[in-house]
Amino acid sequence: MTMWVFGYGSLLWNPGFPVASSERATLHGYARSFCMRSIHHRGTEEEPGLVLALDEQPEARCTGLALAVEAGHEDRTLAELRERELISSAYLERMLDVQLDNGQSVNAVTYVVDAHHVQYCGGLPLEDQAQIIAHAIGGRGPNTEYLYNTATHLTEIGLHDPDLEWLSQRVRTISA
Repeated sequence: MTMWVFGYGSLLWNPGFPVASSERATLHGYARSFCMRSIHHRGTEEEPGLVLALDEQPEARCTGLALAVEAGHEDRTLAELRERELISSAYLERMLDVQLDNGQSVNAVTYVVDAHHVQYCGGLPLEDQAQIIAHAIGGRGPNTEYLYNTATHLTEIGLHDPDLEWLSQRVRTISA
């Protein structure tokens, strides 16, 4: 059986595991948004950044990539994903069905935000998000890098995300 991982943010451009193949895929019931404060990777506890998370919303959908883990690397991949994604327990690991563009449905390891966690910050206005992202820096680098890489990779795979496009432009203006 192929192990699938659903990527919608940094996993698009930095999966951190051997990918055998990738397919555009859609997850229903969740929206991609900057709704999680980052206190490790893209910010600090004193000055949190923002990272993308899947925020549960019944009518929403998020299109990203279903990443097939290279055979023989499943256990190591899962262990490394848990170390990376569950660092502060703000994400919840779920096995969710995603629909590939070819119509096939696969069950994928998916990280969604815990809306009850202290790092959850859903509903922040875009301007507030831009101001935070423009200035935050964490253990994996500037928050701007995370935003720009994600927006670029979404464009490369033909996905249009108006909020990320607006944020990229606004943050570039703030950072200039």
